[in-house]
Amino acid sequence: MIGELVRTLREGGHTLVVANGAQIRTFDRRGVADLHTLLTDGGEFLRGATVADKVVGKAAAALMLLGGVSEMHTEVISRPALDLLAGSGMRVGYEVEVPHVINRNRTGWCPLETRCRDCRTARECLERIEEFLQQQQIGTTNESK
Repeated sequence: MIGELVRTLREGGHTLVVANGAQIRTFDRRGVADLHTLLTDGGEFLRGATVADKVVGKAAAALMLLGGVSEMHTEVISRPALDLLAGSGMRVGYEVEVPHVINRNRTGWCPLETRCRDCRTARECLERIEEFLQQQQIGTTNESK
């Protein structure tokens, strides 16, 4: 199953692929927006799901933990994400481990990796993620006026 999801992720140019039972869903937004939507609006779709993701930082790892994902594979995972996932029981596969996820400009840390850096639990990370997403939403709304 995970091999099929990874293939779908790469061949389709997606950012996230989630399978639960026979249902497979693909996502294309950047960052953790799709995972957050699945957690908050997607019902129980993440519970027991298998996930293929391009990049997993601590924020994405937290959302997967809170959603009850059972297995995840990623191309790139950060050390803070691995630390958060340690002992969780989630099966984790990855190709490259990095000290932290970098921002889109490649000039420093990813903003969510920075915000979640000192969080000890997935629930703490969720608070920081939601604050960030709200700020992003406000910024987008102001730009369109």
